[in-house]
Amino acid sequence: MNIRYSLLIVLVTAISTLATRVVPFLLFGTAKQEVPRAISYLGRVLPPAVMAALVVYSVKHISFLDHTLWMNEIIGVIVTAVVHLWRRNTLVSIAAGTGIYMVLVQTALL
Repeated sequence: MNIRYSLLIVLVTAISTLATRVVPFLLFGTAKQEVPRAISYLGRVLPPAVMAALVVYSVKHISFLDHTLWMNEIIGVIVTAVVHLWRRNTLVSIAAGTGIYMVLVQTALL
């Protein structure tokens, strides 16, 4: 990969990131205007829906034939849910669940 190609990738990424930050302000104006009800509704329901889809995607391959094939994933999901209910912090709960899962997988405790 040459330097020109690398700089082009950085430029496209920067423009895309800037566009995703600017477009909502162009569409909905500043904080003085009220956000449409449909957008408020989507902002409320989409995050849990996306998290549910990610959980389903993460555990769809589980085989229950032997406990070593599914125990690590289920423990990771449970830890994530418990930490989220306890701390109400998405980043902390995802980090805790991922950390526990990785420790279990790497050490082969179960």
